[in-house]
Amino acid sequence: MALEQQLESVNETSSTNPVALEGVDTENLPKLPPASEPETQWQQINRKISQFVDQLPYYLNKFWEAYKLPLITLALVLAAIVTLKVVVAILDAINDIPILEPALELIGIIYSTWFVFRYLLQASTRQEVLAEIRSFKIQTLGEDA
Repeated sequence: MALEQQLESVNETSSTNPVALEGVDTENLPKLPPASEPETQWQQINRKISQFVDQLPYYLNKFWEAYKLPLITLALVLAAIVTLKVVVAILDAINDIPILEPALELIGIIYSTWFVFRYLLQASTRQEVLAEIRSFKIQTLGEDA
């Protein structure tokens, strides 16, 4: 019972008054920094977003290094699609001009007829066309084309 009373008195004194060591200069003891206020939810979200934005160049660089070839391929495919759509739009705009569409069709028919009569009817001129095609292949694709 005496032990319980001593513990109660120690608990009462320690909870009400801080216990100082006797014979120790408490002015020169190291002090703990003041307790910081807890972060609010918005501060936590803001801190996480800030950390992510700080690390974003690193993440983008790693992504680029990992997927460089597929990204370049995707960009080329998208550029080809956009180019094709622009060409089709230009041709549609040209075809909307009333006199231009039949004139271009007539020019195409005349050129095709001339090409057939000039190069494809006689065997000797067909050989000229084949020689021109072979030389073009060699120039563009290399010697062993």
